[in-house]
Amino acid sequence: MSFQQNSRDDFPVLGTSVHGKPLVYLDNAATTQKPNVVIDAIANYYKQSNANVHRGVHSLSDKSTLALEEARNTITHFLGAKNQELILTRNTTEAINGVLYGWALHNLTKGDVVVTSQLEHHSNFVVWQQVCKMTGAELKVVPVNANGELDYEWLESHTQKVKLMAFTYVSNALGTVLDVQRVVSVARNVGARVLLDGAQAVAHMLVDFTKLGVDFFAFSGHKLYGPMGSGGLLVRQELLDKNEMHPWLFGGGMIAEVHADHTLFHDDPVERFTAGTPDVASAVGLAAACEYLTNIGMETVAQHEATLVAYALEKLAQIPSVEILGPLTNRVGSVSFLYAGVHAHDVAQVLDSQGIAVRSGHHCTMPLHLAHDWIATTRVSFAIYNTKADVDTLITGFEKVSQVFGK
Repeated sequence: MSFQQNSRDDFPVLGTSVHGKPLVYLDNAATTQKPNVVIDAIANYYKQSNANVHRGVHSLSDKSTLALEEARNTITHFLGAKNQELILTRNTTEAINGVLYGWALHNLTKGDVVVTSQLEHHSNFVVWQQVCKMTGAELKVVPVNANGELDYEWLESHTQKVKLMAFTYVSNALGTVLDVQRVVSVARNVGARVLLDGAQAVAHMLVDFTKLGVDFFAFSGHKLYGPMGSGGLLVRQELLDKNEMHPWLFGGGMIAEVHADHTLFHDDPVERFTAGTPDVASAVGLAAACEYLTNIGMETVAQHEATLVAYALEKLAQIPSVEILGPLTNRVGSVSFLYAGVHAHDVAQVLDSQGIAVRSGHHCTMPLHLAHDWIATTRVSFAIYNTKADVDTLITGFEKVSQVFGK
């Protein structure tokens, strides 16, 4: 199925109006809209298959268990991972916290170093602040240059005692793409583990966990056209086999034996990291989203969105009051900017009055904003259903901003 055969009609919310105007949704980095196939998959699960998994011998329980197993296979295949490497979570934030409790607290001690960067979303920044407080490890923050890219030379010169490098694959604020190979090479030279925040990457580019060579990969389903409350953590098989990664949730399902004085956890990582009843419906919905994108082709998705980003950069550059932030190349999905003399929230509110949904604020990246003295920024972010006409509507919307504020 070619991209052109995929219609905006696949996404029912896009047919709505805002303030009497057709919705132009450009807040996809926050969350994507959901196609009918995802909505239907969730509804059909509850209509036809709802039962608890792995705890019954009746047919409906078997059907629900099969739905979960098939969903896991679809999700891991989409991400180039092995089935056993996937731990289902509610979102990227929960996945990263899982690395804190399941790996960092067991492997970091006083004097060790965790490295992250100014680009990070708070969920990949505050977590490491906290774990350093818990363990006595030191947090080092890689600076970002004027183009919104990591200072790799700084990273390469600050590797002493580093045990973990935690970076975003794609910046949610600027769209900057990380040089993963370079980071992995530096990490392997010093024996450090690598965590990749893939929240902003999975919907925009082909991801192959095995080829990336990282140890942990966190992602959210709701940014991938899947349901909210879905996501996962990919953990490299070696860490699971060595029990270097520990379960961090305990209870039913993840145990092999329970005695009065001790408990034996399940040998199978899939079971060992599934405590309690899983959200089967969300997993089924996420799998449907992965299939939807597979049918389009991630190369096609990437090409389409690259065209939109380039078109937006071209058009925004023609507005004197707009200052584009971040790199002009090597970026994916998003374009952030400042509008001279007008607060980002005011820009977003005026655009909303024209039916245009954008994001404003610090985008959960306060270290980045503080480093560049940005009070707040406005961000437009794209998805497969966006078009150049959406960008044109955005540009027209700035005429209203100019009228309201005289700038």
